[in-house]
Amino acid sequence: MHFDRKTLRNIFLGVGLCIVLYWILHETERFKSAYETLSGIFAPFVIGAGFAFILNVPMRSIENKFVRITNVNWRRILAVLTTFLVILLVLTLVFCLLIPQVVETAETVALKLPDFFNNLWLRFMAFLEERPELLAWVMENTSLESFDIGAILEKVLNVVGNSVSTIVSGAFTAIGGLAGILVNGVIAIIFALYCLFNKETLARQGRRLLYAFIPEKASDQVVRILRLTNSTFSNFLSGQCLEVCILGCLFAVSMAILRLPYIPLVSVLVAVTAFIPVVGAFAGCFFGAFFILVNDPLQALIFVAMFLVVQQIENNLIYPRVVGTSIGLPGMWVLLAVAVGGKLMGVAGMFLMIPVASVLYTLLRELTNARLETREISEEKLIPQPPELKSHRKERRRNTWNKLKSKLVRKK
Repeated sequence: MHFDRKTLRNIFLGVGLCIVLYWILHETERFKSAYETLSGIFAPFVIGAGFAFILNVPMRSIENKFVRITNVNWRRILAVLTTFLVILLVLTLVFCLLIPQVVETAETVALKLPDFFNNLWLRFMAFLEERPELLAWVMENTSLESFDIGAILEKVLNVVGNSVSTIVSGAFTAIGGLAGILVNGVIAIIFALYCLFNKETLARQGRRLLYAFIPEKASDQVVRILRLTNSTFSNFLSGQCLEVCILGCLFAVSMAILRLPYIPLVSVLVAVTAFIPVVGAFAGCFFGAFFILVNDPLQALIFVAMFLVVQQIENNLIYPRVVGTSIGLPGMWVLLAVAVGGKLMGVAGMFLMIPVASVLYTLLRELTNARLETREISEEKLIPQPPELKSHRKERRRNTWNKLKSKLVRKK
């Protein structure tokens, strides 16, 4: 048997992969240790590359506004600085709106919570007294007489107070790791700046490496997929930001019309949590409803009803046009992508899995269309309600039977 260079290379690659797989399966602890070491080394650079990829979306738009500046380097510097200033301004505005409202609301809730539970308990007891049969059943099956809501609240406060010392000691332990986090954060920011300033150079170097070591046809496919991924992520990020702003404004206006309390807190909270697609707004609704419930249960019900109405408008009118069209992913697959991403990587996975699923959906659609053209499948079989598919064997039997019947008719 003759072995050419390509066959020998494939054999060596296969043997090498088998050796690596064998080592991973039999040296699991060493593999975990090596993986943790490498991830600790490269984590700041991966995070920095992610920051650069996200910040590149607004930076492109800002850089296009500076077309009158002929010097390319100065235009890039101004675009990067303006992008960072805009991001810092938005974050500062969100925190300035959110933190004082959270502190004020927490203080108000802490003051009203005991009275709220006492009133709820009194209403429950009045409800039972109006129904003697139900009260008798509850007395027989529960220790309701010894139930004291005040004692329970006192025990809860004691537990919280005893836990403060544990929390403080844990905080001092966490401060020890804060230095490493800060160092990694600084490295990530510096690397993100380097990527933003030299993105064309990095892209050109990557293409040169790709075409130098991978066959040209495969390299073309990799470049096409990377460009599709970049376009999909950019459209998704910009669409998601616009959708979040629209949703926050809708909640603020609706709550103002219905005269509900905590308008700045709840609208900003819903807008921030809405960055998590599909399920994020429901988390904001839960906290908003809880805050309003302590103030007025009827207003909490009104808020939940308003949320459901606004959510229907957002899901059926805003999200499909602002975000859905930008990524080209049907709503059913958006929900599946959010569920899978949340299971694999938590909150970050919910956010990242939608554009990833959109890229996979586009590639699968292109592959399916190419395969259908290659196999020459009739268009009639691909319409929503295809005609009845006929079996050739049954068709021949039917034709034979019809011929036999015609002969019998002629003989008669």
